[in-house]
Amino acid sequence: MRIDILTLFPDMCNTVMSESIIGRARQANKVEINCVDIRDYTLDKHRRVDDKPYGGGMGMVMTAQPIFDCFQSLCREIGARPHFIYLTPQGKTLTQTRVKELAKLDNIALLCGHYEGIDERVIEALKPEEISVGDYVLTGGELPALIVADAVSRMLPGVLSDDACFEEESHFNALLEYPQYTHPSVWQDREVPEVLLSGHHANVDKWRREQSLKRTYERRPDLLNHAELSDFDLAFLSKLKKE
Repeated sequence: MRIDILTLFPDMCNTVMSESIIGRARQANKVEINCVDIRDYTLDKHRRVDDKPYGGGMGMVMTAQPIFDCFQSLCREIGARPHFIYLTPQGKTLTQTRVKELAKLDNIALLCGHYEGIDERVIEALKPEEISVGDYVLTGGELPALIVADAVSRMLPGVLSDDACFEEESHFNALLEYPQYTHPSVWQDREVPEVLLSGHHANVDKWRREQSLKRTYERRPDLLNHAELSDFDLAFLSKLKKE
């Protein structure tokens, strides 16, 4: 997969995407991530990419021309139109389901807005999918774009050591993850649950499933509406509701 991040701060994005699991995946050619500087496409001799908003108001607005030309150049380079995403608080909230869908694509381009946003006309012209990472405001779209790039990349074959690395994580199957423990077995008089020390894999799996269901029921019951639940799961949840 190829992911292009269209941004005013390519160094910032490249630094984050060069670390840890994603950095190693890039080095191993499991995913290609490019950080493209929108300023390289402005026609302004001072490399300006923003101007005052029509109608007045605070802040500046990113102009349409550099964004449009940057995306068109990318399309020519790839030889096709990548799936285009604009990171904005006005978009649909990102979910793990959407991440899994995006991970099946060949090319994704992520547009990072900044200042007070971007000229509406370039949105109308390019018609990107609009995605939000939550109901709060950030300085720019770089952090949301990095979230999308990270979430999608780790779903790709070979990025993680085993599919189980992400299949048991929170939200993958619309459930929160079970509690995790490591050495020592006793810390500040708190003991690791005995079942995890038993070596009985079936009992461990049962405990983890129950804990996952319990956490989801207590903390994010809304997720249960989207989870695939077995008869065992339903019986366990019914027992929780009665307690």
